[in-house]
Amino acid sequence: MTLPIDNTVKKYLLSKNGSFLDFPFEPDAAVFKVGSKMFALYAVRDDKPYLNLKCDPDDAEIMRSMFKSVEPAYHMNKRHWNTVRIGGDVPDEILFKMIDDSYELVKEGMSREEKNKLK
Repeated sequence: MTLPIDNTVKKYLLSKNGSFLDFPFEPDAAVFKVGSKMFALYAVRDDKPYLNLKCDPDDAEIMRSMFKSVEPAYHMNKRHWNTVRIGGDVPDEILFKMIDDSYELVKEGMSREEKNKLK
């Protein structure tokens, strides 16, 4: 089975410096990484696509209160990760900002060696 990933979201995730697509868990869970770290997980649950994104804990709460389609992350640390249902009430520009934030948070936690490889 090929996971049908929203092309706009996929292109944006892969536009991040050093990002790549991996399938370490199962064929229906697409993991987007920078270096050895995951910054996004794309999957389909109940026939609806969603994206798990890392976030600042305070921002996570704000996003959950603002949008019905943002909730504590499915199968992740719920303090640091949100699940965003694709096609829900989150505008694209906010979704892309959430992707940016996730990427930057993960990149900040990388080793100096991994960060230097991105330059």
